[in-house]
Amino acid sequence: MESLLQVELQVVAILGVVTAVAWLTRYIRVPYTVALVIVGLAFSFQDALRIDLTPELVLALFVPPLIYEAALHVELRRLRHDLLPILTMAVPGVLVSATIVAALLWIFVDLTFPVALLFGALISATDPVAVVATFRAVGAPKRLTTLIEGESLLNDGTAVVLFNVVLVLALASVGHAGEHEFSLVGAFLEFVVEVAGGLLVGAALGYLAARLIAQVDDYLIEITVTTIAAYGSYLVADTISIGGFHFSGVLAVVAAGLISGHQGPRGMSPTTRIVLFNFWEYLAFVANSFIFILIGMNVEPALLWRFTIPALLAVLAVLAARAINVYGLGALIRLRRPDLPKPYLHVMFWGGLRGAISLAMALSIPLMIGSQLRAELLAMTFAVVLFTLLIQATTTPSLLERLGLTKKSDTPLDYEVLQGKLLATRAARRHLDRLYSEGALVPQAWETVKGELDSRERELSAATSMMLGEYPNLQNQIVRLARMESLRAERAALTDLAHEGLLSSDALAELEAEIDTVIASPDAGSVALDRRDEEEPLENEAIEVEQEATAS
Repeated sequence: MESLLQVELQVVAILGVVTAVAWLTRYIRVPYTVALVIVGLAFSFQDALRIDLTPELVLALFVPPLIYEAALHVELRRLRHDLLPILTMAVPGVLVSATIVAALLWIFVDLTFPVALLFGALISATDPVAVVATFRAVGAPKRLTTLIEGESLLNDGTAVVLFNVVLVLALASVGHAGEHEFSLVGAFLEFVVEVAGGLLVGAALGYLAARLIAQVDDYLIEITVTTIAAYGSYLVADTISIGGFHFSGVLAVVAAGLISGHQGPRGMSPTTRIVLFNFWEYLAFVANSFIFILIGMNVEPALLWRFTIPALLAVLAVLAARAINVYGLGALIRLRRPDLPKPYLHVMFWGGLRGAISLAMALSIPLMIGSQLRAELLAMTFAVVLFTLLIQATTTPSLLERLGLTKKSDTPLDYEVLQGKLLATRAARRHLDRLYSEGALVPQAWETVKGELDSRERELSAATSMMLGEYPNLQNQIVRLARMESLRAERAALTDLAHEGLLSSDALAELEAEIDTVIASPDAGSVALDRRDEEEPLENEAIEVEQEATAS
């Protein structure tokens, strides 16, 4: 009982520290997650307030809510549009990155190639939390955010599976082959089973959760169902074993989150949707806070000092591998997708941060690999994680600004407020009509509230039209963005037609190339279109215009 109370006291104390850091970062220009790591480093020199960062704590407790919450908010429309670059970076990209890191460390550090490949596998998982928070703060393009978040969601699972496969090879290289000897065929089979099995389990549980949510309208039950989907998908996938191979729990959570996020909200009332998303936002905030402060707390300065040279070489190897990976594969992707802006590649290179997943895998390396070797790999991992968080994350805003990817909105605040009120009023009207059509409202109540909403909508529409007349540039901007969105819709329609067999592959390629050329042209949308609009065709105003046109 005393140990339980002691753990509870430490958790409460850390929550207090987290709250203070969150409040402080509102007034200083330091990313919240980076500030947590710095505070954690300060706590690493004492033992009174300390929680050990274990693989089980990270992978089983903190990772499911983080991945599920991120997947819950991913727009499948955007994900499908950029599925080619995301999958390329997340699957072959991880394999290429791990191989390059292994080759460099094998040459410049005293490591065998299997052990170097083990480090390459565990360090290839990117963690976008810090950099995505920066994106949102400076108004970076949503497409860029989707690319980095999508890559991270999928490459986490790929890296974990690759790590488990290579671990057998690394142990065999130091004389601990275990029950099974390493073989390329077996490794490939294990990779396929873990990936496919994890995705299938997650998709099934995500779909089941969405169906259950559609049957009830109680936010407490629906929150509970999504919590079961997040943690249950990880546990079920990790428990299932086929031929000695476990499914990927991380990829199971990704699939469950994507399916739940796409199907679940359709059966929710507006109130339930708000409460659900607020719950997952808070849970992800707590998990992130604990992970980053525990990363700082568990850094061992003596270990870093002991392996200074290998740690520095590991940082350089990871940077070199990321550069080769992003620019090499990016060049190939741009041959197929010329609308992928080149400046995005610069941000994807520098924004390839490493975090909790890499540390969890490093901490899970068994002692049988050798205490000296394990300590060296752990020091190298800490060095890379700290460099990416303390250096790359803090300089990303400057990079975005230099590349012209920050959104310096000249939209008047009054217009944004009017648009928000107008869209909220129309959403309320649609919800009211649905309740009336389902028999949940008596005609008198429906007519009374409907009249009030109609009157308010007319007033807001008139005020919006008047303001658009006062700001011609604003109206032109909205029209430009709407034109760009129409081009995107045309491209998506072509893909659907091809899937239905109404277009041949040759015709599809020709038509897609034609639209991509228009989208990538400097004057896409209008003669006065600038690079910012070219690279980000899906801004809020354009989406709202399309939604309202559809609704009407």
